[in-house]
Amino acid sequence: MISNRSLRLGRRSILAGAGIAAGSGAIGGFPTIWAQNIKNITLRQFGTGVSNLNAVAVKVKQDLGFTLTMTALDTDAVTQKAVTQPRSYDIADIEYFSIKKVFPTGVMQPMDANKIKLVDQIVPIFTTGRLTPETPPGQGTTPYSVGYVDGPSAKSFAKGRTRWMTLIPTIYNADTLGIRPDLVGRPIKNWRDLVDPAFRHKTSIMNIPSIGIMDAAMVMESLGRIKYGDKGNMTRPEIDKTVAFLIETKTAGQFRAFWKSFDESVNLMASGEVVIQSMWSPAVAAVRSKGIACKYQPLAEGYRAWAGGLGMAKHLSGLELEAAYEYINWYLSGWVGAYLNRQGYYSAVPETAKKFMTADEWGYWMEGKPAQKDILSPEGKVMEQAGAVRDGGSFTERMSHVACWNSVMDQDRYMVQKWNEFIAA
Repeated sequence: MISNRSLRLGRRSILAGAGIAAGSGAIGGFPTIWAQNIKNITLRQFGTGVSNLNAVAVKVKQDLGFTLTMTALDTDAVTQKAVTQPRSYDIADIEYFSIKKVFPTGVMQPMDANKIKLVDQIVPIFTTGRLTPETPPGQGTTPYSVGYVDGPSAKSFAKGRTRWMTLIPTIYNADTLGIRPDLVGRPIKNWRDLVDPAFRHKTSIMNIPSIGIMDAAMVMESLGRIKYGDKGNMTRPEIDKTVAFLIETKTAGQFRAFWKSFDESVNLMASGEVVIQSMWSPAVAAVRSKGIACKYQPLAEGYRAWAGGLGMAKHLSGLELEAAYEYINWYLSGWVGAYLNRQGYYSAVPETAKKFMTADEWGYWMEGKPAQKDILSPEGKVMEQAGAVRDGGSFTERMSHVACWNSVMDQDRYMVQKWNEFIAA
């Protein structure tokens, strides 16, 4: 339910945005011109289905007055569209490891952190590189390493925090393996369990090369087959050894399938065709919502993490540019964060999301506490029964045990070529 308070905040935010726009010279005579023209603006957003949600577009129209259109693609298609069709979108909802490929091409513009009202409340993972000063940053393409550039026209990444951001972070999570505890028949504790011959023809791995190779690396290190210098930036010999192992494992009949979409992973697990696989947290919850036992299993070696954010196309200017800033500020203000949290993801500004969640929801999703009542999805469906505890525990427990981040390697083209050999084998 939308509170009166959130609607008042939305209206105040619009007026504040009008003031920013007028001050920048984008428009004059505010707020009248803003109010008259805002309804005529359409911002075109694209990204993966994880966060390109119709409910967000509907709420934008209610709160801000303009239209947001959304196109959902898979991860590889998002990267391709961002680079090759830069005039076809205004907002790119894109993953941080992908921005490593996209931003240096010059199709997107650095964003002014001074226009982001809650920038100092963003989780430190994005602003300092660590959840806490003691938390290891993890290997791979960390969001912090590609989060900043040195100026408003820069295309290369800065070595630390600056005024100019490549993306404004919105969503992230720590991923592991999903299991069917009723079918695996024993405790699952390590990444290497994915390739245990006991589960032959009942396992699956994600067929998105930049992500799947990271899961494979977690398996290889768990087996003791290899110790990578950096799992997120393998050398050619490391890639060769990893893919050779995958081909050997596939030839032995270990894998039932290779999935690319959320729905594919849910169907494989719900049907029982697969009992252990690469999986996303909300997909596990989707299986459980069908009344089927499914667990997102914490593993001794830690998690593979990912993150996404909103970026702006280079061509955005004038009123549309100010509307885009208004939209991003609104995105961080809490309603969307709570919506994402209720699906098992994490919000970039947790404290604002907390205001749109009940104490029980916050306790379950963020603090690792047992649910006092049934936990509902954003659509009102029962996701977890009263008494349930979130797999992996609290936000701090999960995000403090990130072993690696989704990555783009220096040898990315070679890696993709070798991965395709594995899929075709």
